Amino acid sequence: MSKKISFKKLIVILGPTASGKTALSIKLAQKLEGEIVSADSRQVYQGMNIGTAKIIKKEMGRIPHYLLDVASPKRRFSVAQYQKLAFGAINGILAKNKIPFLVGGSPFYIYAVVEGWVFPQLKADQKLRKILEKKSVKELFNILKKLDPKRAAQIERENKRRLVRAIEIAKILGKVPLLKKSPQFDCLLIGIRKPKGELKELIKKRFLKWLKRGFIEEVRKLKKSGLSWKKIEEFGLHYRCVAQYLQGKMKYNEMIEKSLKELENFSKRQMTWFKKDKRINWLKNQREAEKLIREFLPTGR
Repeated sequence: MSKKISFKKLIVILGPTASGKTALSIKLAQKLEGEIVSADSRQVYQGMNIGTAKIIKKEMGRIPHYLLDVASPKRRFSVAQYQKLAFGAINGILAKNKIPFLVGGSPFYIYAVVEGWVFPQLKADQKLRKILEKKSVKELFNILKKLDPKRAAQIERENKRRLVRAIEIAKILGKVPLLKKSPQFDCLLIGIRKPKGELKELIKKRFLKWLKRGFIEEVRKLKKSGLSWKKIEEFGLHYRCVAQYLQGKMKYNEMIEKSLKELENFSKRQMTWFKKDKRINWLKNQREAEKLIREFLPTGR
């Protein structure tokens, strides 16, 4: 039996989309008595499975996974809500004397947990939201850029929900708030990255696999469940492209081409975030990761 953990240790596996984070995290969790908390801003939503590369039960290798399917796509789900659930899941894993792994590629979700961001307690301004909802993502991005150039440089500029919330916060407070931090865990950050050409090919291969598995039908089901096309498009990336294809605004081949471009650009934005963080250990294989984790964990693991 392993010794009881005396410190709140958290292993973070991060990297761009399609880089292989899920497969590595399962192998490491199996070897080190771990459990996995997802840090993916789309995998939290019910009904968004194929297009988010959400892991299915038979692929989990009997490793418990948390924060999948915890929100309805019909409702807003904030980073603050995610953080609260993630803290609860991680502490629950530690209470069982298991090793928590935070795994994903959504920088805001990851750093909200790693750095313990303290979010301003603001009530939603419904009047402002109604005004902003009528604007295009381009208009919203330009508004945010004027209010908060730093936040605009980091945000997923095609994600309407996040643009609206970022503008709302800046307007309500009258200025861009300095983000306070209250770290809850001692974190080891492990990064996976691939050469640009290889990652591009992996993204393409995975997206074409999604189409074969029924991604277009998944988007159609989201619409039938009560989501508007506008709402689906707000999820951005390939969800927006497929929604536009199903509305007849885009041809099939154009949808594939634009989806791939969106995903490639998304991976670049992810790496722009991660490259700034000198705490990340960029490793080549499982052996390197396992060695680093064993050195990081208390003796006896």
